[in-house]
Amino acid sequence: MSAARAYVTLVTNADFALGATALVRSLRLTATSADIVVMHTGGVEPAALAPAAALGARLRPVAMLATSDAFNARHAKSEIHGRNPFTKGEKPAFHTPLDNFAKLRLWQLEEYDSIVFLDADTLVLRNIDRLFAYPEFSAAPNVYERLADFHRMNSGVFVARPSQRTFEKMLAALDAPSAFWPRTDQTFLQSFFPDWHGLPVFCNMLQYVWFNLPELWDWNSVAVVHYQYEKPWQGDHAKADRLRPLIDLWRAFHRGGAIPDIATLPPPVPSARS
Repeated sequence: MSAARAYVTLVTNADFALGATALVRSLRLTATSADIVVMHTGGVEPAALAPAAALGARLRPVAMLATSDAFNARHAKSEIHGRNPFTKGEKPAFHTPLDNFAKLRLWQLEEYDSIVFLDADTLVLRNIDRLFAYPEFSAAPNVYERLADFHRMNSGVFVARPSQRTFEKMLAALDAPSAFWPRTDQTFLQSFFPDWHGLPVFCNMLQYVWFNLPELWDWNSVAVVHYQYEKPWQGDHAKADRLRPLIDLWRAFHRGGAIPDIATLPPPVPSARS
């Protein structure tokens, strides 16, 4: 009997439900043999989740973490951005830092032996089922400005082994007195798993690589595109013109029409760093 495996994403509002629809369709097109699970909180109407369900995703309601009032106050959007002013890009208005911690609920999905978590603002361009064999905790580096950032982890794609015991240990460490996680779940997970195993950068290619490190972008290798910061469903934003090829690609997956041959897509045009 084969091990139970699942791709899991998290939807906390209607905007991320749009992302999840495109993500689920992209996974289906890779002919994966794994389940696809959409964890969703009370901030999502059933109608927003219906398209993902129609594509075969399993909907799993989850509650927000029962963190303390003091923890919640420290991790409010105004507090996080006040302590660490955000200058790299544009965080959309629907971004709520506290919501990010709900992804820890995936460790409670003990019906699965291995999970690959994908943020709802990702697309999977080729089959990545091999990642289920990677150890816990595996994640790709947070590289989008300079190669020197390979030591930093990005939590948009990672491999986990569900365990209620691990989940309980996480909660104890997460909401410790005065604990502050400036990049929310990303900072926490790198602290909780200090010896994290590195996935190839192509398994979580951040969209800013397109214009910051164009020499790193290779369509023949990119397996997952991660639309960090500005989202492709937002319409026009400050970097929309520079990211137009990636936005058009996301829209093709979201619409469900003809998907371009990834191998034939043009590479980014080298330009001055932003």
